[in-house]
Amino acid sequence: MAALARLRARLPALREEYFRRNRCVDEDRKIKYKAAVKIQSWFRGCRVRAYLRHLNKMVICIQKRWRGYQSRRYFRKIVKIQKRWRGYYVRKYIHNYYALKKYLEAVSVNNEIVRNELQEYAEMNENERRKKDQEKKEKEKKYQARKMHYLLSTEQIAGIYNSPFRKSPDPMELLLRQSKPLSHRQQQVKSPFTDELYDWPTCKRPPTFHAGEPLPPIGRQKPQGPFRDTAEVLRQRYKPLEPTLRVATSIDSPLGKARAEMKREEWRNHIHDNEFLPFSSYHKNEKYDPSIHRSGKYGQETYGIKHFREVQPNKWVTGKDFQTVSPSIVLFEKFGKTYSRCGQIV
Repeated sequence: MAALARLRARLPALREEYFRRNRCVDEDRKIKYKAAVKIQSWFRGCRVRAYLRHLNKMVICIQKRWRGYQSRRYFRKIVKIQKRWRGYYVRKYIHNYYALKKYLEAVSVNNEIVRNELQEYAEMNENERRKKDQEKKEKEKKYQARKMHYLLSTEQIAGIYNSPFRKSPDPMELLLRQSKPLSHRQQQVKSPFTDELYDWPTCKRPPTFHAGEPLPPIGRQKPQGPFRDTAEVLRQRYKPLEPTLRVATSIDSPLGKARAEMKREEWRNHIHDNEFLPFSSYHKNEKYDPSIHRSGKYGQETYGIKHFREVQPNKWVTGKDFQTVSPSIVLFEKFGKTYSRCGQIV
């Protein structure tokens, strides 16, 4: 009985606990239901969107194929029309068959005329060449006949070309009778000025003039003016070659050595030894050096306009003068003058 009384006393609390747990289960079921609905809606939305994208791609592919087919079909028609028109235009105005045929006929007729004229010209040249060869042979034959005129027959002795066993004389015999004997030419006297005049353009030797007796004076007034002697003029015109300093000096001259030494010294002592580092912080802390036009207080400086470089001995690199490596000037040596290291004339 005591146990039954205890159960009855705990009955309201058990009822409350029962309802509370049922309420929690229902609330949990609703939350899970909403979550399941949300997951299902998201998945179905993704699936539908993917299907719509697939359908869109398929539609675009079909439209692309159809439009390409229509465009190619339209393009083939356009090309066919253009081909027909261009063919008609070219056949009628550019490559006209009848005009081309007429032109070829004219070219063939012109070629035939030119060929005939060339043939006639070649025949004429051949006839002229034969005529010249014949004239040359006749001339040589006449020359030989004049040269062998001593073989002509006489009344007492028959020549070698006039054999008594022949019915008629030889043609050479008739040519000997018509020709005259060859006379000896007078030997030409060589002028004494030929060698001297021949050697003038080559400049092998200085020109010399024939020192003969002077001609008698002409009754004419002497031309005025300070005319130079002919020998001096010819000596100036045909003076020997004077090579330049670069050609005359040797390759191992002191001037060349000094210049080579200066180049090596400049190469060892570079003016700009600071390398440029664009992607580093090496130049960030350096002070900006303004240009000479912006370094003044009120604008552009007058350097180079009103005044030029000043002599500042405290900024000289060395206290010695620069060493002269070039040779002295020949023009100043001729007059006994030259330049010193300080730039003054001595």
